[in-house]
Amino acid sequence: MRGAPTARQSRFGAELRKLRERAGLSATEVGRLLGVRQAQISNMEAARFGVSPERIRTLAHHYSCTDTRLIDALVEMAARRERGWWEEYRDILPAALLDLAELDHHGMALRTGHTSHIPGLLQVPEHAREIFRNTVPAYTAPEIEHRVSHRIKRQSILHRDAPAPYRAVIHEAALRMQFGGAAVQKRQLRHLLDISEYEHITLRVIPYAAGAYPGAGQAIYYVHGPVPQLDTVQLDQSHGPVLIDAEAELDVYRHVLDRMEAIALPEAATREFIHDIAHDL
Repeated sequence: MRGAPTARQSRFGAELRKLRERAGLSATEVGRLLGVRQAQISNMEAARFGVSPERIRTLAHHYSCTDTRLIDALVEMAARRERGWWEEYRDILPAALLDLAELDHHGMALRTGHTSHIPGLLQVPEHAREIFRNTVPAYTAPEIEHRVSHRIKRQSILHRDAPAPYRAVIHEAALRMQFGGAAVQKRQLRHLLDISEYEHITLRVIPYAAGAYPGAGQAIYYVHGPVPQLDTVQLDQSHGPVLIDAEAELDVYRHVLDRMEAIALPEAATREFIHDIAHDL
C-alpha cells in the first residue's frame, strides 16, 4: 500500500477509472468480474498500490477497450517503477516539484510557451536563483539553493542520449527581463543561443511587434505522453505547478501553443533577434 502516490501513479489510476466509467461498469461490478472486493478496484484507481501488466490487459478486455496503443502505454507506465534522481529531494522540496521532474523524465516530446520568464529547462543557475529570491513568501537561502539544484538537474533530459524533442516559444518580454542584472541576463541569452543549436531543440521568439496572442498571460508546459490520452499540461502558479490532463483542456492548450508558434519568428530569425538583444546589454 502506497502512502503518497506520485502524480504519475495517480494519473495511471485515473486512466483506469476512465476506462471503467466509459464501459458503464461500477467498481463493484468489476470486482465481481475479477473475483475481488470492490475496495481493491478502488485502491487500484486511487493508485494506492501497483497493478500488474496482466491485470491491466484483463481490465481492458472487460472494458471492451480496443485501443491497443493506449493499453500498451498503460502497461509500460505500470512496469516502469524506477526511483529517479528526484527522490533525493523527497523530504526537501514540495511533492509537486518532484512530480514535475518525473513528468519531464517520461515525456515523449516537450512544448512550452512563456511570456515573462525564460522556461525553467533553459535557465542558467544565476537566472533561476534570482527568480527564487523574489518569491512570496520568501525562501530561506537553503531553500533557494535546493530549488536551483533541482531545476538544473531537470535540464539533464535535454542532454541525455536520445533526448525528447523540445519546442519553446518565448516572448520578447522574457528576453528583456533582467533577473540578476544585465550581466546575468547576457549570460542567459548566450545560453539560449548555444542551446538553440541543438538538433532536438526548437527555439522561437514572439516579438512585441506581433501584438496580442492566445496564452499571453500564462506559462504553458505541454508534455506529450506515448499516446495523446496520456498528455499532460503544467501551468505555473504562485503556489506551485499545477498539472492538467482533462482531454478538453489538453486540446485547448495544444491550440494555444499552435497559435503561439504560428506568429513566432523562424528559428534563424530568432537567433539573430536574441543576439541583437544580448549585444545591446
